[in-house]
Amino acid sequence: MTAARPRVWVSQPLFDDIVARLETHFDVDATREVADHAPERIAEALREADGALVTLNDPVGAAQVAAASRLRAIANVGVGYNNLEVAALQAQGIVVTNTPDVLTETTADFGFALMMAAARRITEAERWLRDGQWRGWSFKSLLGADIHGSTLGILGMGRIGQGIAKRAAGFGMRMLYHNRHRLPEEVERECRASYVDYETLFAQADHAVLVLPYSAQNRHLIDAATLARMKPTATLTNIARGGLIDEAALADALAAGRLAAAGLDVFEGEPNVDPRLLALDNVVLTPHIASGSLATRRAMVSLAVDNLIAALGFGPDAGKPRNAIPHAVLPR
Repeated sequence: MTAARPRVWVSQPLFDDIVARLETHFDVDATREVADHAPERIAEALREADGALVTLNDPVGAAQVAAASRLRAIANVGVGYNNLEVAALQAQGIVVTNTPDVLTETTADFGFALMMAAARRITEAERWLRDGQWRGWSFKSLLGADIHGSTLGILGMGRIGQGIAKRAAGFGMRMLYHNRHRLPEEVERECRASYVDYETLFAQADHAVLVLPYSAQNRHLIDAATLARMKPTATLTNIARGGLIDEAALADALAAGRLAAAGLDVFEGEPNVDPRLLALDNVVLTPHIASGSLATRRAMVSLAVDNLIAALGFGPDAGKPRNAIPHAVLPR
């Protein structure tokens, strides 16, 4: 009798040609339409699965895997994984993987572009033009802030933060950064960045960019007190996670002119956005697309597929997925 093949669940429509590689080793239950899965639906899908390919839309924790006795691996399509209760999953012996590196350059491109759009009031200017308000050139219309020669503050100096710093060098920016750990001197030299404390970064930055991981401990790290430290001419850009910012405090600062502008690609309650932010002209809003180039999104799915195949004991890296979190976790 032929042994039953392992079964994997794919939580969202991805790229069919890449996902099809799973069919070499597994029976695949692939979701065909974008879905906002209820927790009960996720639990049901995982109950008979040996592995799963999920996205940041799909929260998975202890409740979702309580009855999933066969589940051995979850491959997250994304570098961030705050949609997963990693400790709870690991306690069940489930390997968790993510997709770092492949999105670094694309996300750094977007972060820099979003910062520039906020500083130079690009989306505000486009709305103004489309609304028919441009009735002649005015010397003082829609004046923004310079990027070149200004001070950039980067909070979170991992791969993406370093990528932004390297782009900023071409604009002659003075670069400050704050991180949990100071970078080696050679990396600081390569990025032309100086380490400062948290308070100094926000006090001195003309443009501050958030690129740090989210955790329950740093929820609302950017609060009213931090915003009050910033120059009223400064901008704040977030391409990390929405929960890092107290959005009510940010809306207050933007509305009162205590902060010049913001660029936000992520939101605490996404896909819902605070109505006050939607109503403000001096904030650029994008729908969590910092990694959204075709080539990069395909690379992310391909890496997640490779991770899942390896985590379930197949392929050239069988038993050793490249991106297990942490690497010491072993399959049950």
